[in-house]
Order: sequence, then structure tokens, then C-alpha cells
Amino acid sequence: MSGPVVLIVMGVSGSGKSLVGSMLAKSLGWNFREGDEFHPAANIAKMSAGLPLDDADRAPFLAAIRAEIEACLARREGTVFACSALKESYRRTLVVDPARVRIVHLSGDPALIQDRLAKRQGHFMKAGMLPSQLAALEPPLDALTLDVALAPQAMVAGIRAAFSL
Repeated sequence: MSGPVVLIVMGVSGSGKSLVGSMLAKSLGWNFREGDEFHPAANIAKMSAGLPLDDADRAPFLAAIRAEIEACLARREGTVFACSALKESYRRTLVVDPARVRIVHLSGDPALIQDRLAKRQGHFMKAGMLPSQLAALEPPLDALTLDVALAPQAMVAGIRAAFSL
């Protein structure tokens, strides 16, 4: 496989990471991993209570995702991860090989994202936590950035075209 083996679809909660990531993986015949699966129970409980995570909370979460990325690379197994990866330091942890792990940043109008969060049912991430995520966000300089206002299918096509997949 030439080009990236792992794509990380990042952005704040409500940006469409899971939807776009799962659609992208399906279109490529790759695996999809939801970053939320890697959170320890304590993180889920904290976010469910409306409390933002700090760097100490995120450390085991990021380490678990990194280990899975390393395993995917070792197996040369195409995988799409949905992960907020809000800070540059988090992305440095996850991008273990810049030639084979690439970042896609879903970004856009906070009002649109807030509206999506307000309509979402059954997720532990509450709409009131968006401001803390936006404050923590360090937009990546070396990522493919797509506007969340685009249709998911258009984002998938854009990602595939950008990385020649």
C-alpha cells in the first residue's frame, strides 16, 4: 500500500468525525475505529457529568490509540480513526510516522457545530462542552482541512482525492 495507511479524522465534538470517518473507511474497504472506544471509564464519567478532560485525563486515551495505530502500521492495515486530537501535542503522540499517518481536520462554523450537538441524542459529550473544546483546539498546520458544512459524501471524495486513495 503506497501513501497513508492510517487516517485520523479530527475536530471538535459534533464536527462529523465519526460519520465521515466511517463512510471513508467503508469506501476504502478499511477498518474504522471510533476514538471514544479508547477512553477509560473515568473519562466517560467525567464528560457525562459535563466536565472537560484535561491533559492528564487524555494521556491514557492517547496512549491506547497510539498503540492501536502502531499495530495497524505493523500489519499494514488501512484504518481510519475518529479522534478529536485537539492539540498539537496530542497529534504528535498519534502521528508515529508522518508518511503513513495523516490528519484530516473537520472545521467550521461553531454555530453549525453547536446546533448539531444540541440535536444529538444519547452521546456523553454535552453541547455545553463545545466552548471548552474550541478553546483547546490548536488547528493543525499540516492537515487536510475540510469545512463541516460540506455534505459527508463530498468530504469523503475530497479526502480520497487529496491522498490519492
